[in-house]
Amino acid sequence: MAGTKNADWTAEAMYALGTRHATAEAEGDLEATMATLVEEPVYEFWPMGKRMVGRDAVLRYYEHLVSDFMPAQIGYRMICETVSPEALSQEFVIEMHGADGKPETHRVLGVLYAADDGSGLMGGERIWGSDAFLRRMIGPIWDELESIDA
Repeated sequence: MAGTKNADWTAEAMYALGTRHATAEAEGDLEATMATLVEEPVYEFWPMGKRMVGRDAVLRYYEHLVSDFMPAQIGYRMICETVSPEALSQEFVIEMHGADGKPETHRVLGVLYAADDGSGLMGGERIWGSDAFLRRMIGPIWDELESIDA
């Protein structure tokens, strides 16, 4: 992303937007979560190079995240957080109940990025994690993801 195309947009504004988004997501408030995003958000998943595009797919992703994925979490710990006018990056260690009932630990990096249209909203997210973790997090939307031509 080249920038937000908004001379008044700052790292502090990006941090406030990212915090508002993350808080709404953690509280399961889908309406408030979606209100932080542009009309056609793009979510990328790495290193597999897949993405989902559009409000409908992203809303269904969040419905799964809140109803199925988040209840399987045991806990998480933030490792690092970095902010700029363009993005808020957060690295986490997440512990989950595994399919076999044993705890699993996953390291994940998420980048919440500002839209480049000057709207003051997020354009979407870029998330790095293991294939197993991302498949579980994305859930039923996985088969709808498209490949990214990098």
